Amino acid sequence: MIEALRETIAQHGAVWLAMGGLAIGCLFGAVVFATNFCAMGSLSDIHNFGDWRRFRAWILAGATALVGAQLLQAGGVVALDKSMYLAGASLNWAGHILGGLMFGFGMVFTGGCPSRNLARAGGGDLRSLLTLVVLGLFAYIALGGILAPPRAALEQATSIPLEARSLGDLLSKAAGLAPSTGNLLAMALLGTAALAYCFADARFRASAVHVASGLSVGLIVVAGWALTGLAFDDMATRPVPPISLTYVRPAGDALQWLTLYTAAPIPGFGTASVFGALLGACAASLAMGRFRFATFSDTGDTLRTLGGAALMGIGGVMALGCTVGQGITGISTLALGSFLTFGAIVAGGAYGLRVLERIA
Repeated sequence: MIEALRETIAQHGAVWLAMGGLAIGCLFGAVVFATNFCAMGSLSDIHNFGDWRRFRAWILAGATALVGAQLLQAGGVVALDKSMYLAGASLNWAGHILGGLMFGFGMVFTGGCPSRNLARAGGGDLRSLLTLVVLGLFAYIALGGILAPPRAALEQATSIPLEARSLGDLLSKAAGLAPSTGNLLAMALLGTAALAYCFADARFRASAVHVASGLSVGLIVVAGWALTGLAFDDMATRPVPPISLTYVRPAGDALQWLTLYTAAPIPGFGTASVFGALLGACAASLAMGRFRFATFSDTGDTLRTLGGAALMGIGGVMALGCTVGQGITGISTLALGSFLTFGAIVAGGAYGLRVLERIA
């Protein structure tokens, strides 16, 4: 059945990826807007109120995506080792750590990570819309523009060869297990620990919106893995690696698609998911009666926001993702770099909150 579905999708892979990305992104944007899911907001809640519920929702999303992605891999639906998170035989530790710190610091000054800004932009926030444009621009500057040479030089100088690219690899080598067994065991151990952490808190258990947001975001990421995994064709002239939701490079890809539509009228999964998130958040905001146009409050707000967007664009490229792209999607692959980036984003965000408190 899986092979029949794979063959059906592969016949029109580009269309499936575009339409599926739009639908998955739409659902994601609606959920983020309706539930106020926000990684940066979770750090702000901890810093200002000692409230860990939104942070636990983030962890729950990662655990849900982890279990779902690993089960999809075990069932032959997606080859996670073909994704960017597990590609290559080296670990760019400096990129993950420095990029994660930059991204986490920057997201504080924009009031949220790319996914949160997508939700706000869909709800009429023009500040968030401009944030996404600047983020996408600086992501492309870091990818192939003027900042690409120093970024590549740093990566080359600090990358270390590593045979074990994931926690599953480490576990399988340490215990002498098959790689697939190591992945499933790592999933079980990490997933159980994460779920225990989340639901050990009575306030979190009693908050239906936080539980629902974590589960929903995690399942949406799983849906992205399922679609792109089935659409992956290793025999294609230019195989498109499987991926799920991430919003740093896709923000730049969306800008490029808008300007080069006639050259490539069918957007990729990431680009389509960006537009989908905007549409989903817009629909949710209208349905909830919360669509409001908003903009910058003053010059200081403008400078802080645009500076934070630039840091997120550069840092997100260096770290290969954002709070969703690495903190949930990357974590679901068990990639070692994703855990480094997650920790760096949290550290950068925590420090950024303290700085913002002093200068605001």
